[in-house]
Amino acid sequence: MSAFSLAGRRALVTGANTGIGQAIAVALAAQGARVTCAGRRPCDETITQISASGGAADGLILDLADPMAAADVFAGQDYSILVNNAGIIRRADSLEFSEEDWDAVMDVNLKALFFTTQAFARAYINTPSEGGSHAAVVNIASLLSFQGGIRVPSYTASKHGVAGLTKILANEWAAKGINVNAIAPGYIATNNTAALQADPERNRAIVDRIPAGRWGAPEDIAGTAAFLCSAAAQYIHGAVLNVDGGWLAR
Repeated sequence: MSAFSLAGRRALVTGANTGIGQAIAVALAAQGARVTCAGRRPCDETITQISASGGAADGLILDLADPMAAADVFAGQDYSILVNNAGIIRRADSLEFSEEDWDAVMDVNLKALFFTTQAFARAYINTPSEGGSHAAVVNIASLLSFQGGIRVPSYTASKHGVAGLTKILANEWAAKGINVNAIAPGYIATNNTAALQADPERNRAIVDRIPAGRWGAPEDIAGTAAFLCSAAAQYIHGAVLNVDGGWLAR
């Protein structure tokens, strides 16, 4: 079997109804994983795409506005892959940013990510997966795990936190057979960035700073995620991989 194959593995992808999460779910299924597509709304479109290509998928309603929503999802279910993609963003000047918007973003992007991953790891350690000798967690961090950005204070703080959690969990769990890594996307064309794409000046300024000369597509992230979940990446722990068209290399 190829070191890149995910055959026999069971995966859960949060925020799989659209954008990056959808692309990752489709990519994992293409490598043979059985994918649970989780979202606060039904992931019917993603499941249809996977099924049409001969893959295996099911859906799960999971609203991570409750950070403990996934506490009982993994026990006894033989998951060996978790992709923490779900995230939200709120934009306002830091002088005007509200406590409500701060808490909403931190709850979904950081607190829920930690407790979802904790539940996954507990289940894996207590009942090792029959589908493989290791488990993999892939967190979706951000370009703003390394930069400050503007008008997104809680998002920036949360994504710095995602990078830090990735490293500490990798330190603690590498010896337990769990790889924990992260992907830090640059500007990707998704619903979250629709307003930036629609603003001609802002769009031009962004593209001018990307050496690859274009916005990223969700599919540009998906292959990296599939690799990090595979046996080929079994000795990679605590990495935060930039998938940003060269933005951070400038």
